[in-house]
Amino acid sequence: MVSLAAVPAFFHSPATRIPGYTSSRAAYPQCRRGAEARPRAAEAAQAAPAEEEEKPWRFRWNGLGSDLSEPQEEAIRGLSPKLPNRCRALMPRIVSLSPGDENLGMALAFWAKAMNPRRVDWLLVLKELKAVDSTLLAEVLEYALLEDSFEANVRDYTKLVQIYGKQNQLQEAEKAFRAMKARGLPCDQIMLTALVDMYSKAGDLTRAKEAFEDIVMLGLPLDKRAYGSMIMAYIRADKLGQAEDLIKQTEDQEIFAGKEVYKALLRAYSYKGDSDGAQRVFDAVQFAGTAPDTKLCALLVNAYCLSNKIDEAICVTGNMRSAGLEPCDRCVVLILGAYEKANRLEGALEFLAEIEENGAVIGQEPSQLLAGWFGRLGVVHEVEQVLKGGRNSKENRHSSSVQKDGRNSRKSKQSVSVQKEGRKSRRSKRISIPLPLQQN
Repeated sequence: MVSLAAVPAFFHSPATRIPGYTSSRAAYPQCRRGAEARPRAAEAAQAAPAEEEEKPWRFRWNGLGSDLSEPQEEAIRGLSPKLPNRCRALMPRIVSLSPGDENLGMALAFWAKAMNPRRVDWLLVLKELKAVDSTLLAEVLEYALLEDSFEANVRDYTKLVQIYGKQNQLQEAEKAFRAMKARGLPCDQIMLTALVDMYSKAGDLTRAKEAFEDIVMLGLPLDKRAYGSMIMAYIRADKLGQAEDLIKQTEDQEIFAGKEVYKALLRAYSYKGDSDGAQRVFDAVQFAGTAPDTKLCALLVNAYCLSNKIDEAICVTGNMRSAGLEPCDRCVVLILGAYEKANRLEGALEFLAEIEENGAVIGQEPSQLLAGWFGRLGVVHEVEQVLKGGRNSKENRHSSSVQKDGRNSRKSKQSVSVQKEGRKSRRSKRISIPLPLQQN
């Protein structure tokens, strides 16, 4: 086995060393990385011995070398066995290279000359690179765009822009966009939406607005994705009012952004402690036809707790139970934290009693918060007794449910009556705990 580093120097100049090969862009050297490699390849070709050029040489497709990294070996093993032969010959060679390796252009040039691929073959190669999560996807797509056999269109350039956008390589994405326009390909709504999304994720509100306005000026339709990307740009720029206005504009057109967009705006209002804004967005989520989940409810609870509106936060948890959602530990922690900040121990205990009556179980995080709070008040022993009583209450209720099947109706009624009295007794004991605080 030989590595690509051992390939003869004359192979590093495909336009001159591969007989009969022609391309609309003189192969890979006009690509971004290929242009940098071309001078070095020419010098290496001149330095090669004359007798070496006269020797016949064949490109070995299985010459992958022995210094492959574990990710490269794993990528080779993960290649689809259903690839056609012409693609299967190229794929191991590509995935064995590293980003920026000049031998990539050489391998692609030789493959294009030897196999005469069609567009479907290029697409299979790109699809397989994406499947194995190869870092060379953008470079191979760059090369393919310059090949006549690839028959590049607007959507191909859009994919390249999206790849660079995900990698936060804005300059490379803009180069690809300019190259598309230089070829005279029309700019459509999907390409401009990709630009809006890219600038939005990069936090460039000005460029995102320019791309969004281009869609409007060209008379192209605005869809859910375009609006969502622009709304997210406003949210990332902390322009929550403008984001909410754009949401209302989309709702007037009966176009609703995705749930993740509403959640992002709700989270922004929640962390600011703006309960009014959080409630408006929470209502808008339901107007859009999305049923709120526990995470959205927790964000609303957080907004009310940060604005010291504990009663409204508790009301949210009550509405959750009415809708069939059990308040999560996060909601409980937020409310208990707000009670602790307001120094309202009695209210916190009443809230816990209500939770217990509804059959909820207090998780580890709320329990730790309570332990720290009660420890600072010096009532740890009383709290331990209360919590122990709560556990016994649950065990008794479970035992009563099991015994009920084997007893007659009269004994079952008596057992339930005794348990109700026991719960009332324990609840009164729990409420009496804040007395040390009131005395202080």
